[in-house]
Amino acid sequence: MPEIIPKTEADVAEPQLQRPPMYRVVMLNDDFTPMEFVVDILIRYFHKSEEAANSLMMQIHLQGRAICGVFTRDIAETKIHQVETACRAGGHPLRCMMEREPDQ
Repeated sequence: MPEIIPKTEADVAEPQLQRPPMYRVVMLNDDFTPMEFVVDILIRYFHKSEEAANSLMMQIHLQGRAICGVFTRDIAETKIHQVETACRAGGHPLRCMMEREPDQ
């Protein structure tokens, strides 16, 4: 007959799940990229409406930067790569960066 091993506290405890850290994708202003191109990037890669994209583009233009979205690290890195690849292909110096979202 097999020996019965009692369950330990670790076997019975519920796993403690945590939300992954989130990262902001921030688009930075430059004096060379056309505003229409910025709007197109916001619509294409961040799924913004035309109205929201125009509003963000103006914020980038006037304040020097704007948060385009908040994502997990992998998705934020992918978005930045997609945007920068499209910008280089179009001959534009537009840049994005990633900032960690403050813990809540």
